[in-house]
Amino acid sequence: MIPQANASAFAPAQIKPHAPAPSFHPDTISTLNQLRLIAMRCRCAARTDLFHACALLSLDRNTAQGAHAEILMRCLEQALGKRPLFHRPGSQEISFDEAWLARMIQAIRTGDEDSFRFLLCARVPRLNRRNLAFLLRGVTDAFSQV
Repeated sequence: MIPQANASAFAPAQIKPHAPAPSFHPDTISTLNQLRLIAMRCRCAARTDLFHACALLSLDRNTAQGAHAEILMRCLEQALGKRPLFHRPGSQEISFDEAWLARMIQAIRTGDEDSFRFLLCARVPRLNRRNLAFLLRGVTDAFSQV
């Protein structure tokens, strides 16, 4: 005798609603939207080596506000080991990569070094951490002055 299959085993999977978007300070959302815009412009630009780009930026203390952000967007794929997902500026939806960046920016702005280090170490290989931290601090400082 063949056992009867349980009907509930073949029921369609329950679709879980998306988790609510994390809430961030309005300044952080503003910075995120500026980074989204820069990411759109950098899509077809050549990728830049993270170490080389940071070395050039550290030599010129008077770099433009957007220089750190543009280098960050062009090197983020190298630092993470995968291409990050960015939505259009103004979008209410926030990707995992955007939320990660926003949390790091908030940690820098609030002086929460422990959270910043945790977030950085959770996704970025040791080789790239110092340079990415340099770029993120530069972006945060530049956009805080606006």
